[in-house]
Amino acid sequence: MKELLFFADFDVDETTRQITDIMSEWSIQLLDINGPTWVIYDYDMEIRYILRFQVDFNDLESRIKLEDLKLNVIHHIESLKDETAYRDNLINSVFLEEE
Repeated sequence: MKELLFFADFDVDETTRQITDIMSEWSIQLLDINGPTWVIYDYDMEIRYILRFQVDFNDLESRIKLEDLKLNVIHHIESLKDETAYRDNLINSVFLEEE
């Protein structure tokens, strides 16, 4: 298993490229997007990658960047036309601090 860490200044295009390269591997089955932690599983449902985004979910710009990244990656997954899937729970009240 590999772990990748991204900070608030991540580049959407470069990070999209990194993730789509991983998702294009023949052994990848599922991308589970759960707020700041994105987990990539193989066909045996073993974790291959954990992507951790160290961002402030209360910051609108950070959430927009994550949403853009998510849409780019989902578009790529859907273009694969295979059994690769995703589960999306990017924005959830759990990840937002109440004021």
